[in-house]
Amino acid sequence: MTRRHGLTTSALVLVGSAAVVLLVVIPVVALVLRAPWSAVGEILGEPANRTALRLSLQVSAWALVLSVVLGFPIAWVLARVAFPGRHLIRALVTLPMVVPPVVGGVALLVAFGRRGLVGQWLDRWFGIQLAYTTTAAVLAATFVSLPFFVVTVEAALRSADRRYEDAARTLGASSGMVLRRVTLPSIRGALAAGGALAWARALGEFGATITFAGSFPGRTQTMPLAINRALDSDVRAAILLSLVLLGVSVAVLASLRDRWLGAA
Repeated sequence: MTRRHGLTTSALVLVGSAAVVLLVVIPVVALVLRAPWSAVGEILGEPANRTALRLSLQVSAWALVLSVVLGFPIAWVLARVAFPGRHLIRALVTLPMVVPPVVGGVALLVAFGRRGLVGQWLDRWFGIQLAYTTTAAVLAATFVSLPFFVVTVEAALRSADRRYEDAARTLGASSGMVLRRVTLPSIRGALAAGGALAWARALGEFGATITFAGSFPGRTQTMPLAINRALDSDVRAAILLSLVLLGVSVAVLASLRDRWLGAA
């Protein structure tokens, strides 16, 4: 039995290591080796590239804020409240994780575009036009990133030991105090993990953004869109910009690693 267990473990380690090398290490190494290091200053010094990076960080930050503010109530309701149709609501919330992002962009466009289901009334009543604006880029990024936060936090809320919450209520704590002092601290690791996943997904968003917000430099052209543009004109710039985006993502995720692995 021990020998068979050892063989199974070895096989899993071998397959897992091969997958990491083929799907992660080799592509990243290829980017590093092909990067035009001698032209780093020239490429990164271009105003359009700096603007695209700044816009990506701004859009992803706002998408993270919206994902947390809107996603936590959704996750709490799905985890703690039993109601008819809960499975359907959960499926709808997680739908952006499985549909092609461009489909999400089309859905946002027909909903909030100038002639969209809701957008036409926003334009007519308030003069608000969302499509092809920075706000549209934020909404597109939030659309695709929100499910990652909801799924992570809902799972944590479901598995959390509710006896501590019940004890706090027995001692006279209000619902708000229980939430702040007991529930949130108990799932802080999941909150950090869900936020990091949502932010990373928003930072790399492409399909929904280009469909709903377009690719306008300085307004909606985030770094992924700038990389796509560079592929048509300057492959060296596309490679270097890809490394920059990769580096930013790795740095942020690595800085949060201890928070979501070490938190209870």
